[in-house]
Amino acid sequence: MSEGKTAVSGGKAATTRRYLMCRPTYFDVTYSINPWMEPGKPSSAQVGVEQWKRLHDTFVTLGHDVQLIEPVAGLPDMVFAANGATVVDGKVLVARFRHEQRADEAQEYLDWFRSRGWSEVEQARYVNEGEGDFLCAGDVLLAGSGFRSDVRAHDEAREFFGREVVSLMLVNPRFYHLDTALSVLGDGEVMYYPEAFSASSRAVLAERFPDAVLAEPEDAEVFGLNALSDGRRVFMPRQAARLADRLRERGYEPVGVDLSELLKAGGSVKCCTLELRD
Repeated sequence: MSEGKTAVSGGKAATTRRYLMCRPTYFDVTYSINPWMEPGKPSSAQVGVEQWKRLHDTFVTLGHDVQLIEPVAGLPDMVFAANGATVVDGKVLVARFRHEQRADEAQEYLDWFRSRGWSEVEQARYVNEGEGDFLCAGDVLLAGSGFRSDVRAHDEAREFFGREVVSLMLVNPRFYHLDTALSVLGDGEVMYYPEAFSASSRAVLAERFPDAVLAEPEDAEVFGLNALSDGRRVFMPRQAARLADRLRERGYEPVGVDLSELLKAGGSVKCCTLELRD
């Protein structure tokens, strides 16, 4: 895929993206900080790496620029790179994690960005779990709270990035990050699971995105919304078959992947991928 946009049938256009990922070398489920994590349930770093590599290689094969941050022993959730920061207009707001088990990841992301010449890099003052709860939708940042990111982090992001921030409240603990319940597709389009949001947030979403793709429970439960779009292709768990059909009807091209091993820790495609917007 060449640089810039490539026109396709149906008016959808794919854009070359820059992503940051972290190999799950030390993946394991040894603690529980979300309803998906069951430490007594077997998990495999080897299987996790194999599944992650297929996602990584898919991005590269399709022309996206994928950079890597080194995994760190003792930080098994570092594979979920999207939680490490929010990057918009070359500015980097690094996460401040709610749980102590992930707190040390923040320094790794601060060091990575600073060592590579990113000039505006700050760590959030309030609990802020990066692109887990902050999704860029055009000129607007959609921001989640309720389980992880502090609502005060929304104002902080507004000041830091100089963009409108739309606050959304999550109410279902199985969808504890915004990127587990909503995905930005492109051209003002999103898909989301209404039952994950408070009534007031559903009203906000319905007003802003009246033509949104709405997910059914069976697709939401396999993390079908923890997806990533390049404007035309939507990389998503292949188990979300009905949602994939809905996307095809809208002119998108679903690219199904299997990250079922990483789902044991409560993450999938989007969780593994931090977009670098400079």
